[in-house]
Amino acid sequence: MTMADQCVSLGPEDLAPPTEDIPSVQDLEQLLNTGSPSCHHTDEVWPNLFLGDHVTAHSRFDLWKMGISHILNAAHGTLYCQESHDFYGTTIEYRGVPAHDLPGFDISLYFYSSAEFIHKALTTPGGKIFVHCAFGISRSSSLVLAYLMIYHNFSLVKAIQTVKEHWWIFPNRGFLKQLRNLDLQLRKNPNK
Repeated sequence: MTMADQCVSLGPEDLAPPTEDIPSVQDLEQLLNTGSPSCHHTDEVWPNLFLGDHVTAHSRFDLWKMGISHILNAAHGTLYCQESHDFYGTTIEYRGVPAHDLPGFDISLYFYSSAEFIHKALTTPGGKIFVHCAFGISRSSSLVLAYLMIYHNFSLVKAIQTVKEHWWIFPNRGFLKQLRNLDLQLRKNPNK
């Protein structure tokens, strides 16, 4: 039994038929279970947007070789991700999100500000952004999915499929519920 199973159980709304063409959390988990884990520490999942783990985040040389100009750390201050802006110097713009990979953590509080930071990086001439957490699977991927949904009007399913073409992701069940809620909100108010 995983930590997610211990903390959050599937409720009736998760097992119910999809709402307004949005799959249930259980259906999303089945989609996420497809594919195989990446054997790299980072991969480009969208033009100039890289998703990865703490190994790459700790290598200023690798980040320099990749041409990274912005870093979004979705696990700021946690055991594996204690870097700060000072660690990267003046050539990289840093933003830390103090998220915990727990189903009860409200990562949705960071969806819009993180999406704005990613968008700013990608619209900066020559900008490249590296989004990471400890393993690049749950917290950071949730923020990248939210970016694709907010700035590119992707459905949650399309965002997952797009990222999974390049990197294996698996946001925890609580984050999936929050992303699903974001999908519902964006479909009701497409101008948000």
